[in-house]
Amino acid sequence: MLKFICYPKCTTCQKAKKWLDDNNIEYELRDIKLDNPTLEELTDWYKKSGLPLKKFFNTSGLLYKSLDLKNKLPNMAEDEILQLLSTDGMLVKRPLIIGKDIVLVGFKEAEWEILK
Repeated sequence: MLKFICYPKCTTCQKAKKWLDDNNIEYELRDIKLDNPTLEELTDWYKKSGLPLKKFFNTSGLLYKSLDLKNKLPNMAEDEILQLLSTDGMLVKRPLIIGKDIVLVGFKEAEWEILK
């Protein structure tokens, strides 16, 4: 079963949840603020996704901005970045869909079509 990792107050996450429900796609919901992804999970998802690590950051979030990560990330090692991501779910871009062979970051309806 798919894992749907989201922040329930986020409007994009709400749209994604509605899309999953409207398309009768079963999932297990996980609140990223209450149940932060672990370093092991993030490392696994990053490797499975094929995406650049920067895509896993919520770049519009207050925490990202207050930590000045736009300027710090380019000088950080991959393991440091993953460690940082695992410290607070609000740093992680959401929603996330995690399946056996799939990792989707953010909600782009066209990308999510493969879930049908």
